[in-house]
Amino acid sequence: MAYSSSSVRAFSSLLYRFSNGVFLKPHHSCTLKSALLLSGKISSSSCYSSSDKWVLPLELQSCNSVRKIWTFSPLCMGRRSSKIAGRKTAQDLKKAKLYSKIGKEVVSAVKKGGPSPISNTALAALIEKVKELDIPKDIVERNIKRASEKGQEAFMEKIYEVYGYGGVGIIVEVLTDKVNRSVAAVREVVKDCGGKMADSGSIMFKFRRARVANVKVTDVDRDQLLTIALDAGAEDIIEPSMDDYDTEANSSESRVYKVVSSADNYPVILSKLQEEGIKFEPDNGSELLPITPIEVDDEAMDLNKELMSKLLELDDVDAVYTEQKY
Repeated sequence: MAYSSSSVRAFSSLLYRFSNGVFLKPHHSCTLKSALLLSGKISSSSCYSSSDKWVLPLELQSCNSVRKIWTFSPLCMGRRSSKIAGRKTAQDLKKAKLYSKIGKEVVSAVKKGGPSPISNTALAALIEKVKELDIPKDIVERNIKRASEKGQEAFMEKIYEVYGYGGVGIIVEVLTDKVNRSVAAVREVVKDCGGKMADSGSIMFKFRRARVANVKVTDVDRDQLLTIALDAGAEDIIEPSMDDYDTEANSSESRVYKVVSSADNYPVILSKLQEEGIKFEPDNGSELLPITPIEVDDEAMDLNKELMSKLLELDDVDAVYTEQKY
């Protein structure tokens, strides 16, 4: 049977679209010039999964011949893939915040004492801290140059206190060279997310500052860590909570034990962990821990998480702490 050139072109276009997994119409069949019949007969028995991609057979019928074309449906992330991506984003944000804070501290130290670590003890201490935290040395070098740039001001530490949902107290730590900019940005986020700015000192007393070493639950036996850390003088071991959705085995990779210590005993704790071959992540100076964590309902918890997440997205914000119990 002979076909016109227009029919061939139409068929070629349609064939190209289906071979690239494009869905055109919800119908099971369509006709071309009453000569060709394209049917997509899809059922649970006529499709299979290969490398997590569902492959669907489509039949092209021309007279007595039948030709099958395999198409690929769009790849959608499942719950596990979505959670893994979320954890990676959170880890990347945490690392970016640490690098940013160190950079700001370097600028402030250079502004006060000059660019030489020999004469500037504050800068020398920061360089040692960078080595301890395994931060790229170019972070220090780049910000030493940045401090000498015209118009670059020293950074100042500011703390803002916020009431979240369920009466939860939230502390926002800021290191900024423009105080008016930072407070305006924090106020805007708090207002948009339904929180409320609190008076200075009304929430801070509910927290204590401590040094913390974070140990992944996958890197150590719980009882072993308790024994080693407490014998070394740790004040407390805070065990990770399990979110309602963290039921997969891979969820343990993002959960950590927090080994809490005083500033004076912190080097002893780290040395003991290293001696025992336990991998850990040191804090970036200190952390604020709630004295008495409070419980809220699931809705308030989710809203507070969203508020804290939005605050952490601000460039001037270095850390956000809450007394909410997870």
